[in-house]
Amino acid sequence: MKKDCGWKRPSYVLLLLVHASCTLFVLPAIAQDERGPRVQPDTEMSLYAPEQHELYDGRFIITGQKIYQVGTLNDESPWDHMGDDATNLRSVEGSIFLDVNEIDNTGVFRAELELPEGTYIVELDRFFEFSPCQNGGIAAYLFEHGNSGCGDSNWPKSLLFVAGWGYGKATLNDELLYEDYQLHFMVTQGMRDRDTLEVLLEPRSGEAGAINPAAQQLDFYIRSPEPNEQNHPGREVFDHFFAMEVTWH
Repeated sequence: MKKDCGWKRPSYVLLLLVHASCTLFVLPAIAQDERGPRVQPDTEMSLYAPEQHELYDGRFIITGQKIYQVGTLNDESPWDHMGDDATNLRSVEGSIFLDVNEIDNTGVFRAELELPEGTYIVELDRFFEFSPCQNGGIAAYLFEHGNSGCGDSNWPKSLLFVAGWGYGKATLNDELLYEDYQLHFMVTQGMRDRDTLEVLLEPRSGEAGAINPAAQQLDFYIRSPEPNEQNHPGREVFDHFFAMEVTWH
């Protein structure tokens, strides 16, 4: 079963409204300094959490296409595999597929891509929670990255529709390339410009992340446990791909 993993209800302050009849009405309001996976400062709307819906089955079946790789498999260190300025991207053929259950922390993630180096396949072997906001290894409808208080700041703050973390492997032309490497996927609001594919990490003003909520994308990476601080991000291996066309099934 899904455990709580540190997700908390937002704390409240009280607003006192005085009616013409001098009756006092007490209304709850979210404290403006709250920050966490399900609440951020200065939001102008709220939505029901998935688990509040009686029909929520926790299952997400999603595919990603129109895929780009950041850098290559054989870049010499130091390299940048975040690709925020979009100068080191290459379009690759293939598809990304996930069928996961957020309630049970189960399911499959598989990317099968045709790279210049050959057929590259990434599969997630087991889900794993690296931090409490990852809610057991698969989480749905949470804020992550930027200044959200969940995840790193390599991406702008976004609402993640579903995300998963764990350990996986990769093969190249049917030969094992990586084994027991950390893997993360996420379906987010649009972090990259539709045309230029550039990422703006910081909003020009306000708390909202520098994203386009009229778009979606699917990112994933597989990374080595060995660090290398010369690289960005600071791992010996960090293979990063993203899909600009996302389909829900």
